[in-house]
Amino acid sequence: MKGTEERHGVALTNLDQPLFADAGATKRDLVDYLDAVADRILPELRDRPLSVMRVLRGQKPFMQKNLPKYTPEWVPRVALWAESSQREVSYALCNDHATLLWFANQRAVEYHPTLITVGDDGPRPTHLVLDIDPPEGESFPAAARSAHLVRQALADAGLGCAVKTSGAKGVHVVVPVDGRTPIEDAAAATRALAARAERLDPELATTAYIREDRGGRVFLDSTRAGGASLVAAYSPRLRPGVPVSFPVPWDELDHVTPADFTLRTALDRLGGSNPWAASLPPPQSIPADVVEEGHTIPVARVAAMHEGKRRARARRNADRHAG
Repeated sequence: MKGTEERHGVALTNLDQPLFADAGATKRDLVDYLDAVADRILPELRDRPLSVMRVLRGQKPFMQKNLPKYTPEWVPRVALWAESSQREVSYALCNDHATLLWFANQRAVEYHPTLITVGDDGPRPTHLVLDIDPPEGESFPAAARSAHLVRQALADAGLGCAVKTSGAKGVHVVVPVDGRTPIEDAAAATRALAARAERLDPELATTAYIREDRGGRVFLDSTRAGGASLVAAYSPRLRPGVPVSFPVPWDELDHVTPADFTLRTALDRLGGSNPWAASLPPPQSIPADVVEEGHTIPVARVAAMHEGKRRARARRNADRHAG
């Protein structure tokens, strides 16, 4: 059948169909890319509960966490309790080439592993992440400048890091940690590091979680902690032209854009190398003073929820008095 073949024991179908509107690529292009980059993306996915963004023909893209019932038995998985939905979720563990290609055949374009691995000793964070989100418009240079602030704050705390484009409009600064820090302390440390970076240039960057409070500044998002997920290095994104989350040397960050790295260009840039693995420092211990400072900073989502309720009450009271 046209557009059908088998690789690594996985049947691949409808390979010549367009991937999605504005992709400028087919499903075959996605499969070929993931097949070629498997040895570099699999280490980022291994033993991490995985969520994927899929796009089926004629449907809107959707995030899939729970494996569908038709998933082959050979796909590794782990069951975790989800507080948000109050149910057990069966997450995939994309630990091998065949599983990656099975997901590609399911039209899974984006790969979002958690920042924790699952093992016999329970979940422990392996990375801290600052997700740098610029305001609307052509603002990637501001995101790059803010990433340098984060790098400086980390260096001041004695921590090394690496940076990659998100594949969307911002960048991710990633800090490997030694896995000895409990989830709550890792989350606190992330808040403290974001606050320290903000203090270096509060006119450029902000930790304000409520969008209307950012005043056109770059958002230093410290909420990706613990069981949160992050798009993997080398993962494609569901955006026009299919950009790829791609590692960038610090001295080149000011001279690139996310659109420089796509499904069609990333492999040529990589050659036979794995620049993400090469740029990451060894796992580090988180300084106690960073954790301590972080525990004095409210959790952003919780603080924003309470502030949102307070503002809503204030508006209602103002409306009543105006009436």
